[in-house]
Amino acid sequence: MAAKTASELRDLVRGDVITPEDQGYEDARKVHNGMIDKRPGVIVRVANAGDAMTTVNYARDNQLDLSVRGGGHSGPGFGTNDGGVVLDLSGMRGVRVDPNAQTVRAEGGTTWGDFNAATHAFGLATTGGVISTTGIAGLTLGGGIGYLSRGHGLSLDNLISADVVTADGQMLIANEHENANLFWALRGGGGNFGVCTSFEYKLRPVDTVYWGPMFYELQDTKTIFEFYRDYIKDAPRGMGAFPVFQIAPPLPFIPEDRHGDMFVGIVACWSGDPAAGEEQFKPFHDVAEVKAEMVGPLPYPAINAAFDGLFPTGIRQYWKGNFVKELSDEAIAAHIQHGPNAPTVSSTMHLYPINGACHDVAADATAFGHRDADFSMVILAASDDPANDAAHTKWVQDYSDAVAPYSEPGGYVNFMDDDDSVRVQDNYGGNYDRLVDIKRRFDPDNLFHVNQNIAP
Repeated sequence: MAAKTASELRDLVRGDVITPEDQGYEDARKVHNGMIDKRPGVIVRVANAGDAMTTVNYARDNQLDLSVRGGGHSGPGFGTNDGGVVLDLSGMRGVRVDPNAQTVRAEGGTTWGDFNAATHAFGLATTGGVISTTGIAGLTLGGGIGYLSRGHGLSLDNLISADVVTADGQMLIANEHENANLFWALRGGGGNFGVCTSFEYKLRPVDTVYWGPMFYELQDTKTIFEFYRDYIKDAPRGMGAFPVFQIAPPLPFIPEDRHGDMFVGIVACWSGDPAAGEEQFKPFHDVAEVKAEMVGPLPYPAINAAFDGLFPTGIRQYWKGNFVKELSDEAIAAHIQHGPNAPTVSSTMHLYPINGACHDVAADATAFGHRDADFSMVILAASDDPANDAAHTKWVQDYSDAVAPYSEPGGYVNFMDDDDSVRVQDNYGGNYDRLVDIKRRFDPDNLFHVNQNIAP
């Protein structure tokens, strides 16, 4: 029998059940984006898959909104809601590596920092994000773009199986052999199909990488973007590199008199032999004069945490994203016009490459909607001051509008904000209709709707 009240729910789960009357509620309701201020009716910090099943049943049977929270990094704040249920996976962060099979099983609340620390002990890794506090669940279900994408594919391309609690409260195993349709949908369909309580991934031999940001004068922006457009087409697959706009933070490798200045930059990661790193970075030094840099060999987990200080929990953030097939001259001109106006040191544009191994996978092999794109762009404004929200949001929107004519109609679901629901079908691309069919099968009443929603 399903619980009807939070008190009854407490008797049925092992984890903590937190309501507005409880001490710790204010902390428990917070998500990464400080602009999100919602008050759920109950937060369940599940301790195991059974807790997740019970919580799903509670939300469904009481007709309450259900938010599933992994790392809590959803820009629109999908990891919370007003008055409903938050299923918080943060208590489930176990990671078990099989070094012989080069696989790993990680629970649904695991962050990439947790994941990388565990796998690095064996000299192994898989494609993750660029902020260590991001949850593996949300990143993987939406795609999983990171430094290793060109060499090893998206995070979802390395997914072997998942344990999923579906809307009927049942636990299913989803892989190529069991519930194959569900497994297909999980790989790119976001959180529309259930609660993933654990993930199994393929691992790759990645230990020390050659990594670092290189900053150039703004006057070199056109040169940098044109170079990057041509270079990344045929670059070795071990090279993950992307252009950025960045206000110089007060770091030792940047001349003190340039702190606070805007630069155009390239952040690059060579995951091949670190001894070849300097040679592989030579094109970035030949294209224009590097004014500041911090490059060299680093353990892979360190590079995933390098930007954490610019993106702390509670920072107020708004973002937009587009897929891009071709970085045209007109698009470069739009970047030159808008990128240098990034308002804070935590605001930027990144243009991630998703060619190489990402293109080895057929367009319909997973639900990820845009295998023919070469880039995934994100424009992000972030600061601590609520007074800046309107101006910063406008900068992102104006920038996004300027590059939209030279981009695809759809974008990466993990880079969508709460006003992007009109783009859902475009974001999922040619796989949308099949996703709708699978949604009808596994979640016909749309219990899992607090997301970039695929309506059944």
